[in-house]
Amino acid sequence: MSCCDHDCHPAETGGRYRQILWVALGLNAAMFLIEIVASVIAGSVSLRADALDFLGDAANYALALAVVDLALHWRARAALLKGNVMGMFGLWVAGSAIYSAVTATVPKAEVMGAIGFLALAVNLGVAGLLYRYRGVDSQALSVWLCTRNDCIANIAVMLAGAGV
Repeated sequence: MSCCDHDCHPAETGGRYRQILWVALGLNAAMFLIEIVASVIAGSVSLRADALDFLGDAANYALALAVVDLALHWRARAALLKGNVMGMFGLWVAGSAIYSAVTATVPKAEVMGAIGFLALAVNLGVAGLLYRYRGVDSQALSVWLCTRNDCIANIAVMLAGAGV
């Protein structure tokens, strides 16, 4: 899909898209702080993993802001870098889950559910803001895909908190 398929022209995309990235960066940084505290209170690896994901997403949005006006090959490289970092986060989450299973840690479900719902609401809002720009280039698509996938992860956290 090209930018023109979405009624957004490159000159218009930059300013509005940049504003959306700043909003996404602020929301994700705030959610990182909220979830890291909640993960300690609840004893939840799921919330800790999601907090780390929010931190990674904040870094993703900062990187997207840094390359938004650069040449396409730099934006594509940034998208590739983000994919590699997210893969490392995934390995850390897997290791944390195995550790919690071995130590039989049981998190507080009510905290997990409430924070998971808040995280889902934030991610849905950000995904909605980014949706229009997802076809601009690989960088914009990677930012939107990360946010969409976070919505799925938030649902998983809430299901884990509900004992499903």
